[in-house]
Amino acid sequence: MGNPYRRRSRRAGVHLAPHHGGDSLARGGAALSLEAPYHTLDPDCVLEAVTACGLWPDGRLLALNSYENRVWQVGIEDAAPVIAKFYRPHRWSDAAILEEHAFAQELAADDIPMVAPLVFGGRTLLHHAGFRYALTPRRGGRAPSLESAEQLEWLGRLIARIHAVGTRQPFQHRGRIDRATLIEQPMHAVLASSLLPASLHAAYRAAAERVDQAVATRLEAVGPVRSLRLHGDCHPGNVLWTDHGPHFVDLDDARMGPAVQDLWMLANDDHGMQALLEGYQQMREFDFAELALVPALRAMRQLHYVGWIAARWHDPAFPIAFPFAAEPRWWEQHITDLHELDEAL
Repeated sequence: MGNPYRRRSRRAGVHLAPHHGGDSLARGGAALSLEAPYHTLDPDCVLEAVTACGLWPDGRLLALNSYENRVWQVGIEDAAPVIAKFYRPHRWSDAAILEEHAFAQELAADDIPMVAPLVFGGRTLLHHAGFRYALTPRRGGRAPSLESAEQLEWLGRLIARIHAVGTRQPFQHRGRIDRATLIEQPMHAVLASSLLPASLHAAYRAAAERVDQAVATRLEAVGPVRSLRLHGDCHPGNVLWTDHGPHFVDLDDARMGPAVQDLWMLANDDHGMQALLEGYQQMREFDFAELALVPALRAMRQLHYVGWIAARWHDPAFPIAFPFAAEPRWWEQHITDLHELDEAL
């Protein structure tokens, strides 16, 4: 099975498909469906949405690597390009998106290098043709070197500063790192999907339930830990490194949870975690009991990743981006991986 912790490099783009009905949001003769939520989001629609903000696109469009949402780089006349992010219909409430935006703005106001949404007419959450979207500045960069202790310490310091802001108040409308969200819901999505071969249903259910119980046991053994507002998906693809240092992007999965959630995906090994924590502790105390949560968090992420693919398979972009998920041998390997995760826990 492919690595569930790294984004795939294939560009997603927008895929046009016929409307299949289902749950929808009517808008001016078109509809946003659960089956093909982006079938009306063509390049003209993207340009119209950016123009509605008072900007003047120069016609240059680049579809960026995103599957849950659709993200475009849009060239602007006599100005730097902007990034237009169109949120997946039906996934978030407006209140949850606005909390994401407010968190990004709060971090940026504290001089933390987080790319925050642009404001138009006092609003960051914009609407056009039935879609909700936001514009951000384009910020380039490369992935950090996870072999560099210096870069990892730098990231540790910045993550500690993010967490210092994150402790000021809780999210009210966004999710949490918990078994219901990251195990139970994805497991149900897999079992309800036609992707999982019928012959493997019992084996998958048994393996997933064993991992769920092992995660529950580990969480109980660790005991209560402090929950705070997190980046939530702090992997190398969401950190862009420049000659002036790193900046963070994509608070799509910002939620409440333990601090170690924003650290473990950047640590390839114990030495990497040590370097991250050396930087982190320069800015904020770290509860070392949370390190025992990492195997549970890893297992939860892997189950969630597979459930995410199953739940989104109706989106025309997903069979193109993840063709391996239609192969029985991939599911056989996933079940084997679940047994290994259970043993590791």
